[in-house]
Amino acid sequence: MTSLHERIRSDIESRILEGELQPGDRLPIEHDLMEQYECSRMTVNKAISALAAAGLVQRRRKAGTFVAVPSAHAMVLDIPDLANEVRERGQTYRYRLLHREICDAAKVEASLEIEGDVLWTVGVHLADGKPFAHESRAVSLTAVPEIDDAVFDPEGPGTWLLRHVPWTEAETHITATGAVDSAAQYLKVPENTPCLCVIRRTWRAGEHITAVRQLFLGDSYSLVARFGAN
Repeated sequence: MTSLHERIRSDIESRILEGELQPGDRLPIEHDLMEQYECSRMTVNKAISALAAAGLVQRRRKAGTFVAVPSAHAMVLDIPDLANEVRERGQTYRYRLLHREICDAAKVEASLEIEGDVLWTVGVHLADGKPFAHESRAVSLTAVPEIDDAVFDPEGPGTWLLRHVPWTEAETHITATGAVDSAAQYLKVPENTPCLCVIRRTWRAGEHITAVRQLFLGDSYSLVARFGAN
């Protein structure tokens, strides 16, 4: 039988993952949760502590508990929302979905290094109607089952994940490569056109959320990092 503090934790986590509670939103105060679940302060505190340990919420002294805003967590590079970045440049953004499939991770490209059943999407990011990035992404259906119902138009799965699924750990690999095969075709460039290749993986409390490979045209995107000497 599930303990009460686990039920409270699960209820709040579901509200976060379903988007009812957005990053930055304040959770109900402990007294209200005590009344709602007819339990002690210790039980509520145990549930909130578990959410904080998983990186889903942040406690602020004298302010309350808030849904965590996805952040870089000591990484040099943050996770960008390409839709926002394009719009901030004054351009019109759209994601064009090329392929969508529920499958075993073994079917997707090896560079994504993810396991289990996944939602696999392939698409192109466009700015003012022109392609600037080709993307292949796998999302764990164990970690994010609700993504199966998500619609990716005009924004892509990356934007959806940033809005609905908090993450606690991320890894980014950046290399230079040339566009080949279907990537070159959908980017509308000749084979071996120089591109920036970004492979990124994210986790929540040790559970793999997504892995993505993005191929950016070399003259249309840049990555900037600023950090201190400490």
